[in-house]
This record gives sequence, structure tokens and C-alpha cells, in this order.
Amino acid sequence: MEEWKKGDKRMLSTKDLVFKKRLVKKLTERYVEPYVIKEVVSKNTVKLKLPAFIRIYLVVNISRIVKYREPVKR
Repeated sequence: MEEWKKGDKRMLSTKDLVFKKRLVKKLTERYVEPYVIKEVVSKNTVKLKLPAFIRIYLVVNISRIVKYREPVKR
């Protein structure tokens, strides 16, 4: 099982997010941006540091986020 810590970077799922500029849902990314975990609320929920333009509740279930992997530099 994956462990969640304050300061870790995680990608947020776009499954239930609404994008006004995207007309075709099929072309939308599965996950967006690496966001920082501000606080671990419980073993199933974390509070993310999100920008103001994303109008969702800051506390999300861990099923909605995945670990961010840094790009490989060549």
C-alpha cells in the first residue's frame, strides 16, 4: 500500500472534473498537474494545494490521485 506524506506531489484525476474549453472528453488528459499534499486528513483522504481556478473541495479521496513521476532528463 502506498504511503501519503505532507509535501509529496500527486496528479489529480480528471474523471469528474468539468472543462469548459474541452468539447471532446475523449481527448482530455486522464490526470492533471502535480499538486502538493498539504495535509493527510485520514488514511483515505488528503488535502491538496490547488489553484483558485479549480473549483473543487481541497480534500480528495486517494483513489482520485496518483503518484507524480519526475520526467527523465536525457
